[in-house]
Amino acid sequence: MRVAMSWIWLAMVGLSLFFGWQNGTLEEVSSAAGAGAQSAVALCISMAGPLCLWSGVMAVLRACGGLERLSRLLRPVLGRLYPDFRRDGEVMEAVSANVSANLLGLGNAATPLGIRAAKGMAERSPGTASDALCMLVVCNTASIQLIPTTIAAVRSWAGCRTPFDILPAVWLASACSVTAGILAARFFAGIWRER
Repeated sequence: MRVAMSWIWLAMVGLSLFFGWQNGTLEEVSSAAGAGAQSAVALCISMAGPLCLWSGVMAVLRACGGLERLSRLLRPVLGRLYPDFRRDGEVMEAVSANVSANLLGLGNAATPLGIRAAKGMAERSPGTASDALCMLVVCNTASIQLIPTTIAAVRSWAGCRTPFDILPAVWLASACSVTAGILAARFFAGIWRER
């Protein structure tokens, strides 16, 4: 996968340079590349603060037992989504922490937790993706976000004075995407089980 992405990236750069040379705009292409790289670095630096803040909030929640309480609150719902792992404390703890991080809009913090949950689920069905593992991927990808911290940080960096004014739209869109994802995962699980 990494090699394929390298070739795609190389082809995109090569085509950009070729068409810039062909159209006589090679100088503009090179200055746009430099400006884009500069903007990317500025964006990463500006987002480091909010990401560190919310990752710290997650660490504090974990240390004071808040994540454990949230996990207990989420367990009835998550137990229905992952019935095979309802009694597996380690997997359910990782899934709950993953959902909690996604609720706070911390995709970067949610990813390692999702990987830990996926590893635990994969131990029961090595070599194949179980229904629960597919559901985890769907719920992690189309997660409900109560506080979209990453998006708010990008909007703030772009000069928005009210970066959280998108909350109702984010809540509606994420609720619709999670609902559609869960229904699709259940539907396709039923189809594959019949075969």
